[in-house]
Amino acid sequence: MLTRKVFRSLLFALFIVSSLQAQGNVTTYHHPQLEEINLGGPRLGFTYLLGDHDYIKNYTDEPIGPTISQFGWHFEYMVKPDGYGPSFVIEAVPLVAGVEYGILLPSTTLAFGVRFPNGIELGMGPNVQYLGADKEGEAGLQTALTIAFGKTFSYGLVNLPVNLAFTTNPDGERLSLVFGYALKKKTVRRVN
Repeated sequence: MLTRKVFRSLLFALFIVSSLQAQGNVTTYHHPQLEEINLGGPRLGFTYLLGDHDYIKNYTDEPIGPTISQFGWHFEYMVKPDGYGPSFVIEAVPLVAGVEYGILLPSTTLAFGVRFPNGIELGMGPNVQYLGADKEGEAGLQTALTIAFGKTFSYGLVNLPVNLAFTTNPDGERLSLVFGYALKKKTVRRVN
């Protein structure tokens, strides 16, 4: 009888120890890392003005065609968790348009988005365009919503982004193709 109690106690203890051992193997703790990557760089492209865009005629006497050039710089802050999954991106893109028509139409877009490991990215945010002073001397500012879709091609430490952006407000829509390059500058930090 005593042998049975000892045997059961040993069996129970073995079961508990093996259960604890199994839990130890399944549960692993590590310190996740976030990569902060700076992908700023020059951007250029073209914008096609959809519709009449009569509001621009109030700010200039220069004839403007439906296609205008874009030149600027792309500021980007990207956080990439552990090198897996999507990256979270905040972008600011100041551009100057219309230089071929002898005018300057500066604009800035602030976009919030996501970039997937395959380089596909999408985002949206506000756009502000400064039109200058109108014929009565009042400054013209136009706000709009920008929705962007693109693909970033990576070659070593160089990224080549290509983006298609649709910008809309009640006065008209714009469709832009913007591209450029960026050199990767990476900072890795641990999150506790």
